[in-house]
Amino acid sequence: MAEKTTSWGLNHLFLTVFLFNFANFMVVPAMTDVSMAAICPGEDECSFAIYLTGVQQAIIGMGSLILMPLIGNLSDHYGRKLLLTFPMMLGILPAVILAYSRERNFFYAYYVLKTLTSMACEGTVLCLALAYVADNVPEQRRASAFGILSGVSSCSFVFGNLLTRFLPSTASVFQVSAAVAMVSVVYMRIFLPESNMEAAVMAVSSKEEATNECLLEKASINNRRPLRTTPSLHDSISMLKSSWTFSQAAIVAFFSMLGELGLFSALLYYLKAEFHFDKDQFADLLIINGIAGIISQMILMPMLARVINEEKLLVIGLAFNCMHIFLYAVAWTSWVVYLAATLQILAVFAGPSLRSIVSKQVGPTEQGKAQGCITGLCSFAGIISPLVFSPLTALFLSDHAPFQFPGFSIMCAGFTVMIAFIQSIMIRAAPPPSSLPVSDRKTDDYA
Repeated sequence: MAEKTTSWGLNHLFLTVFLFNFANFMVVPAMTDVSMAAICPGEDECSFAIYLTGVQQAIIGMGSLILMPLIGNLSDHYGRKLLLTFPMMLGILPAVILAYSRERNFFYAYYVLKTLTSMACEGTVLCLALAYVADNVPEQRRASAFGILSGVSSCSFVFGNLLTRFLPSTASVFQVSAAVAMVSVVYMRIFLPESNMEAAVMAVSSKEEATNECLLEKASINNRRPLRTTPSLHDSISMLKSSWTFSQAAIVAFFSMLGELGLFSALLYYLKAEFHFDKDQFADLLIINGIAGIISQMILMPMLARVINEEKLLVIGLAFNCMHIFLYAVAWTSWVVYLAATLQILAVFAGPSLRSIVSKQVGPTEQGKAQGCITGLCSFAGIISPLVFSPLTALFLSDHAPFQFPGFSIMCAGFTVMIAFIQSIMIRAAPPPSSLPVSDRKTDDYA
């Protein structure tokens, strides 16, 4: 009966994530055209638009760096559902502005509001969804479950872009996006049950009575002073030092995200300047990426996870991620761009595999904190990436480039992901640590 309830809860989680991501992904193909039309009407290359996007990403990354560990930690205490409500509701507001008008003043209003809301929304839903899955799925099945969650995101990516491809106007894109975002919040509040965190803690209690006696004794002492639910810098450092495997995974997450965000910040502007892509062609490209992700995460990864461990899947994913980024960088015609997109079929192994490795390094009461720590590091990459790659993209797409290589910034992003690939080769499977909270473990365990 418990398994049926857990499965039912995961189904509602997957549908919630699908609806939320559907609303967010469907505006992606239209945003480049909207930005260019508002800032540099009639042009295919606009350095100011690239810099503006880069500044937005850096500010969002800075806010997420602070908020992600906090939200993850609070969800360990107050539940995943409650903490999901706040970012999902905030995410509705920016789309409403562009649904009303895409003129310059409205675009700048959208830009400011999107920047502020994304500090709390960017990555939060994924972080909490990963913690929710970790609460309710045994360790041996987590890699597959994380893969399915990523596959659901890929499905929303495909269907969102497919709908955008056939909607008659840009205004309708943002109107539908706002409506679906509202539906996702209502659905989540009505149907999604609270995460099964207490059951996970009870399972640990029944297996490690001696350890829990120590924990209960310590808890009785802690109860004499106010409970601290906000993570400190010391908590984050302790989490990173909790095991060598966790530290290596953190390095991989940082450099992988640094390169992927570099690709994201450059790619659409690069394609518009070099191949004159518009909303429909952006949608076609993103649909190919999404279909490759669905095949990989819903079919290939669950099959391979039974015979290949997460560490090897991570290496495979990052290797193909490097290849597909390099292919974008040297594309000499539009069909090469579409070919590069198909390599996503194996590149997307990296994300779920990394999150599964991380989830196995902490106990059941720290899943939100661990996922929040990794998401916070990814947010730190989000601060650095636009500061590095936006100027490179603007320079090499302009007439003042030191040499003719429009995809140079994308090539640099590929080399950044290669650093993550090299580090991932060094990760070895490690047994799960003690169920003691990270702050209570001896630092000698790290050595």
